[in-house]
Amino acid sequence: MSQPLLLNLRDLACGYQGQSVVQNLNLHLNAGDIGCLLGSSGCGKTTTLRAIAGFEPVHQGEIQLAGEVISSAGFTLAPEKRRIGMVFQDYALFPHLSVADNIAFGIRKHPNKDRVIEELLELVNLKDLGKRFPHELSGGQQQRVALARALAPEPQLLLLDEPFSNLDGELRRKLSHEVRDILKARGTSAILVTHDQEEAFAVSDHVGVFKEGRLEQWDTPYNLYHEPLTPYVASFIGQGYFIRGQLLSPESVQTELGVLRGNRAYSWPTGGAVDVLLRPDDIVYAPDSALKAKIIGKTFLGASTLYRLQLPTGSQLESIFPSHADHAPGTQVGIRVAAEHLVMFQGSGSTAAQIPHSESGVRRFSTAQ
Repeated sequence: MSQPLLLNLRDLACGYQGQSVVQNLNLHLNAGDIGCLLGSSGCGKTTTLRAIAGFEPVHQGEIQLAGEVISSAGFTLAPEKRRIGMVFQDYALFPHLSVADNIAFGIRKHPNKDRVIEELLELVNLKDLGKRFPHELSGGQQQRVALARALAPEPQLLLLDEPFSNLDGELRRKLSHEVRDILKARGTSAILVTHDQEEAFAVSDHVGVFKEGRLEQWDTPYNLYHEPLTPYVASFIGQGYFIRGQLLSPESVQTELGVLRGNRAYSWPTGGAVDVLLRPDDIVYAPDSALKAKIIGKTFLGASTLYRLQLPTGSQLESIFPSHADHAPGTQVGIRVAAEHLVMFQGSGSTAAQIPHSESGVRRFSTAQ
């Protein structure tokens, strides 16, 4: 059963110093879900988060929380009245307060303050560290304290601004999974801002990809990877790249890699130019294949190796081989395309050409011959 709508951003434009950094933004988050605003620096994701928190004005449209308008053009409900919690990039802990007192800061008048602190210390795996001070904790432990402090007042929505960026890679991966588990255990709705795709996918139920102040796509991590709606999303998510092709039929395309067939059909005119999205896991090592590529670079990843390949035409692509199949740069190797479905865009440009499944232009079909 779907959860009720909690956060709704409608036709939103927001920014600072009279400048609208974000334009025509529409997205929503259901109660209990975790969303993420993902994009490169300067794309508008942090500005959006600050507008939700009440730190930046709304120039157009509105922000609703649990059905109540909390921001619109000319109106901004004070941040302290929004029942929104915030976890900052630098943790913002009070250095002169113990862990327990930091957590208690927003609930000092709560009748069951001690019980709440005890429960949250247990939840964030710091139950024996309540009397320590922030400088006595690791970065990961400090972030857990910041999270517990934000959760203590039981906010309707929690905002996290680049919460793991100050941590090293392995700890960042571990803590991102822990934070998701903690939020789900509490049933807390949250919006995370990050530029790290792995982090976004690990934590979130829905992710919004931003580009130059506009939301390109708001979707599940799976759909962003496998069903990108724009060429930008296709190239930004994962390690996607495009090869040019000519549409032979609704479900096949002629490329320099041969004729490719997928598990969907496109209703565009045959013979037209298309750009075909391929990822490294779509190109597999095939020693007996007539299709050859020259290795021009490699990156060892442990269980696999990422190879940069050059086709006879000069085009370059990437492929992941098992690491036991070790090949030196300059070697010619056999490859084949193993894509289960094709994502294509008409020609090259910024307009999405893949037709949504809800429209008649795309249909699923069997790949059986």
